[in-house]
Amino acid sequence: MEQRFKNKVCFVTGATSGIGQAVALQMGREGGRVAVLGRDAQDGRAIVREIKAAGGEAIFIRTDVGRDAQLVAAVDKTLAAWGQIDVLVSNAAMMTFEPILKLDPKDWDTLMHVNLRSLFRLTQLCLPHMKQGSIVAVSSVHAHQTTPHVVPYAASKGAMEAFVRGLSQEIPHTHARINAVAPGAVDTPMLWSNPNVKSGKEKITGQVGTPAELAAAICFLASAEASFINGTTLVADGGRLAAL
Repeated sequence: MEQRFKNKVCFVTGATSGIGQAVALQMGREGGRVAVLGRDAQDGRAIVREIKAAGGEAIFIRTDVGRDAQLVAAVDKTLAAWGQIDVLVSNAAMMTFEPILKLDPKDWDTLMHVNLRSLFRLTQLCLPHMKQGSIVAVSSVHAHQTTPHVVPYAASKGAMEAFVRGLSQEIPHTHARINAVAPGAVDTPMLWSNPNVKSGKEKITGQVGTPAELAAAICFLASAEASFINGTTLVADGGRLAAL
């Protein structure tokens, strides 16, 4: 297998399930030293074992990305282990399912901390340690076309893509590139636990992607193969947006 991440330190949030797990495993198989971040210690340690069994290096860092002190600690632990950070994949996310008029402002703030502020803070924390690094933010087709009762999620992902465009103009591409991937429907716990999907309010039509298919797109943008791609969003949705 191609070793696009050989000797690269890859910092992946939301890495204990779904898309993040697939990214961590792929980067590990391709020679990366992977910091696996998530809240589930059992799943996190299992992923580390799988990466190591395939000949890679990995550590699990139990992290709630909505808590600033835990983000700082996770970066510090990664630097203590390997002394550098080359790739940041900001994948951890949450959703709410209340109409805006009924939404508790605390729930809005919590979602924005997890989905958006964590990208901002991890960028601040990781960039000083990057040389020709890469940041990939995991957005959503909800940033482009959405449904009722998920306004905070859609707003956070739209802001994430604006953050990507803006930051690409602030930092030299020789220091780090930043891009986003906007998945459509992907076979993950987040999709099937969505109450709108379970009730039929949100119809899942067309192709449902696999976490591995999204990991392929994310790993491409994170790798040197995408050296001429900066400040953009790759929509990976199986054609869902085109059909809407």
